Amino acid sequence: MNDPGEFCYQQIHIDAARNSTDDFNPFHEPRRQGLVRGNPYAGSIVMGFQLECLIEYLISRHRDAHDEYAYIDEAHLDFSNYQITFADALLPGEAFHVELKPSLRKTDPPGLSNRIAVRKQSGFVLMGYQRETTTPLFLSAVDLSGLPDLKQTQDRTRLPQTGYFMKRKFMNTGNAKNFIAGSLADQGYYFDELNDRVNFPDMFPCSLISCALLEKATSEKHDFMTNPVVYLAHHLSVDRRLARKLRSNDVLHILTEGPLTAANEKGLGGSRLTQQLYRCIGLVDGYQILYRAEVYMAPLEAILAANHPSA
Repeated sequence: MNDPGEFCYQQIHIDAARNSTDDFNPFHEPRRQGLVRGNPYAGSIVMGFQLECLIEYLISRHRDAHDEYAYIDEAHLDFSNYQITFADALLPGEAFHVELKPSLRKTDPPGLSNRIAVRKQSGFVLMGYQRETTTPLFLSAVDLSGLPDLKQTQDRTRLPQTGYFMKRKFMNTGNAKNFIAGSLADQGYYFDELNDRVNFPDMFPCSLISCALLEKATSEKHDFMTNPVVYLAHHLSVDRRLARKLRSNDVLHILTEGPLTAANEKGLGGSRLTQQLYRCIGLVDGYQILYRAEVYMAPLEAILAANHPSA
C-alpha cells in the first residue's frame, strides 16, 4: 500500500475551494454550519470534490513515477473514472492519510485501476477506485439529441421537454489554482505560465457540479438549513482528451437531472437507506461530453435515523 503521508486541512483551505467553485453549501461555512438542523458535526466539513482533487493529484504523480501514462496513451485509455463512497466527514484540523494501492493493469479489455482509501484516526473518510478505461463506465448511453441551443439558453434554466436543469460556468485558471491549492495539491503541477503549461485537473470542472445542484435546489425553493442533504457517493467518468484541451474562458454547460430513487445501497457511515440519485453531464465546445456523473445523496435526517434506529 502506498501512503503519500499525512495531510491536514484548515478552514482557509475549505474557503479557497468553496469560493473558487461557488459552493454555498452551509456545511462548509463556519458561520452557518452550526445553524443546520440536526448537524452532528462539530465544525464545517471538507468538500468531497476537494478530497477527490487531492486524490487525482496523488494518482497522477504515481502514474508519472511508474511511467503509466505511456500505457494509457498506447491503449487509448481516454476516460478517467472515479468511484468514491463517503464513509464519514472530515473537519478542519483532523489529520488524515490517503492510501493508494498499486496499479492493476488489464489487457482484455485494456485498463488501469487503483484502489483508494482516505483514513483519519477514527476510521475511513472515503474509499473507492480510480480506473482508466477506453469507454466511460458511467452514463455511457446518454442521449442529448433533444437539447436546445445551450448558448442561446438563459443560465439557471430548466430545459423544456427534457428533465435537465442547466447551469452555465466558465473555466478560469485563477479559480482552478485556488481550488487545487485549497485541496492541498500542487498548482504548479497543472499551471505554469512561464512554460505555457495549462492543464485543468479533472476535478475542477467536476467540482462545479455542486454549484449546479445547489442552484437547482434554490430554484426549487429547497431549505438547506432545515432539510440538509449530504453526498453519499460520486461516480464520475471524465474524457481525458477534452479535459486536457480546456482553456480559460471556455464555456461549461452543466446539465443536472433528479432526484431519482436509487437502489438501497450501503451509504455514509455504513447505513442502508434509500438514496437520491442525480445525473449530471458537463458539456464543452457545443455538445461534447466532458464528464458524466452519478451523484448519490440523502437527507441528513434519514442518515442519522438509519445509523441510530433507536434514537
